[in-house]
Amino acid sequence: MKSISSRDNPLYKELKQLATSSQARRKSGRTLLDGVHLCQAYWQHLGEPQLCIVSESSAQHHEVAPVVARCLASGTQTICMPDALYHALSQVEHGIGLMFIVATPSPEFPAQLSQCSVVLDNLQDPGNLGSILRSAAAAGIKNVFCSIGTAFAWSPKVMRAGMGAHFLLNIFENVNLSSLLESATIPVLATSSHTQQTIYQVDLNQPVVWLFGHEGQGVADDLMAMATHTVTIPQRPEIESLNVAASAAICFFEQVRQSQ
Repeated sequence: MKSISSRDNPLYKELKQLATSSQARRKSGRTLLDGVHLCQAYWQHLGEPQLCIVSESSAQHHEVAPVVARCLASGTQTICMPDALYHALSQVEHGIGLMFIVATPSPEFPAQLSQCSVVLDNLQDPGNLGSILRSAAAAGIKNVFCSIGTAFAWSPKVMRAGMGAHFLLNIFENVNLSSLLESATIPVLATSSHTQQTIYQVDLNQPVVWLFGHEGQGVADDLMAMATHTVTIPQRPEIESLNVAASAAICFFEQVRQSQ
């Protein structure tokens, strides 16, 4: 295991860029996984990381030590650094000092929209995006398409909210949603407060595309016009609307219920 002890180390400077800059992560095609759970989930579903980083105080932790040993045995470059340097990279307060650097997955873009999918138009909040990814994975949905302007799916905040769901999904970013929806061979459903049909009245015992939009503005008008169905989620009139992540979870698991 190698060690880094200086902030002036070239590799440390590179890691700091990845940790603090979404642009650097996008440009390099890499991201960081912070914490034991994410690192274990990545190894389980996608294999070895490019780099393993451990803080000095966590190197012998009962959860961390087996992961580090596995990295060393596989030949994965493994770096140990003082806690102060590690915490400057980490965005997790009071977390266990284990981090992976991994290549951002690049799945093959489908020719048609023919499988259960989630389409996200300009979703801004990393927590909402991560929650939707987590719900989609739990509901067995495989493909998620994100428009230009949607939060970066592989940012540390989204990764933490997703709790490992990323590794069970095909995530496509910077997608032209109009072209995508034109290719749909299955129903496209969007939630709306201006419709009478509820989520419980529509036939979900089939593959569908779920379309969700910006937290405040909703789905853009041109994309909403491409939806084959609009549905509403019944709720008390005193509340104007549900959080987009909550709405998505209700939709996904109503589909699961109907399909059982």
